[in-house]
Amino acid sequence: MSLVSFIAKQIGRYLHHQVIKMSVNAIKDQSQIFYYLITKAKETKFGKDHQFTQIENIRDYQQRVPIRDYEQIKNYIEEVKHGGRDILWPGKPLYFAKTSGTTSGVKYIPISKDSMPYHFASARNAVFNYAYQKDDFSYLDGKSMFLSGSPETSLIGDIPAGRLSGLVNLHIPALFKKRQLPSFKVNCIEDWDTKVDKIIEECLGQDLRLLSGIPPWVQMFSEKMLVRTNKQNMLEVFPNLTLIVSGGVNFAPYKTHYDRLFGQSMPRVDTYPASEGFIGFQFSPFKNEFVLNTNSGIFFEFVTPEELKKDKPRRIDLSQVQIGETYALLMSTNAGLWCYNIGDTIEFTSTDPYLFVINGRISQYISAFGEHVIEKEIESALMTTCADHQSIINEYTVAPQVNPKDNGKPYHEWMIDFEIPPSDLLHFAQDLDLALCKKNIYYQDLIAGNILRPLVIQKIRNGAFIDFMRSIGKLGGQNKIPHLRNDRKIADGMTEYIVK
Repeated sequence: MSLVSFIAKQIGRYLHHQVIKMSVNAIKDQSQIFYYLITKAKETKFGKDHQFTQIENIRDYQQRVPIRDYEQIKNYIEEVKHGGRDILWPGKPLYFAKTSGTTSGVKYIPISKDSMPYHFASARNAVFNYAYQKDDFSYLDGKSMFLSGSPETSLIGDIPAGRLSGLVNLHIPALFKKRQLPSFKVNCIEDWDTKVDKIIEECLGQDLRLLSGIPPWVQMFSEKMLVRTNKQNMLEVFPNLTLIVSGGVNFAPYKTHYDRLFGQSMPRVDTYPASEGFIGFQFSPFKNEFVLNTNSGIFFEFVTPEELKKDKPRRIDLSQVQIGETYALLMSTNAGLWCYNIGDTIEFTSTDPYLFVINGRISQYISAFGEHVIEKEIESALMTTCADHQSIINEYTVAPQVNPKDNGKPYHEWMIDFEIPPSDLLHFAQDLDLALCKKNIYYQDLIAGNILRPLVIQKIRNGAFIDFMRSIGKLGGQNKIPHLRNDRKIADGMTEYIVK
């Protein structure tokens, strides 16, 4: 064991115990954070508008502060953008994190001086907690690479703005920066194709030990690297590669690709970062469950998707959640977001400690005919069918087809890029439809009642989703393909890539 690894192990022991302490004290910590947030922000414009000085408990807060998405808090953010102080949080934001919105165009999420440290610290805790339990800190003896957005910023008013991953890069301690790839210059390249090519040039011959990024872009980087080096897998290129860090999307659809690209099932720690705050990270190396990051300046609330449709939805705090129930995730943060609906849905698998899995997005569902199919159901049905047919997919998206050109009954249209296609696509589609019927009783009723015809699969040419993302200027970084939408915004854009 090197000196660096030895010191890291001591730090890892401390951070692991801090994670355990957080999981044990979750309810107490959440209560303290709630009162801290209310007290700190009572003199802000938002605090005055919502009578924070009269809030004595969580029930008071829920009565005064409604659930908001970006559109509903945008007027406050516009004031901040135009120079306002003490609007959502005392002072001005340290940064705006730029992120894509489905209805809002670019969203500007405030990051404060108080919230910024938690973004790096939570990622650090995730990796050290994992490494301590695996008793392996050898990744620190070589180079680490994070496939991130550009760290360069632009000014929105007088506030620097950029992609979250790039902003976090600016705050990585010097000790870690010495071992970090790519260089700052290469990381600032905006064009993703050019950037990946330059990253490959920089890291060839380096002792890469840790590779981090969202799964589709790590996959793209790895595939390009193997073409460049004419190697069979990434461990032939980087023999000492020890750890993969992933986040941003569900890893399950990418596991088969990773096993192929790396030649084996690599040690991997999963994280759940967002511009709004670092929500959770993998608690144990042996289970794919997140621990809720309950001591990171965020107060969490939860609401079921059914309640969310009501005028006055019933919100609950952490102490009231139930195992197996689907909840939309609401966040109040030390950057000035208040009961903010992040759009994700989660399901708790344990309440001692509070562990959960991500099971979809509120915005990613199909209910054009009242079926309300969610991402978890789509993904589960697809993974089961692929396993049965010994098929592998690269990427996919699903959308309703309400007005078929043949004037027949409507259906769900699946657009799939197969790496290994099934030998019988019609049989595959029939089994996939049956699997989805088992997952969603409303969809099953619509099929049985002859309201919908069974799903239709369109084979998409290999690499088409990457080409589509490139065509709309969203290739790389933290951008990702929605796996289902209740409209045809993605599906209609993909029709030119259908294999005839």
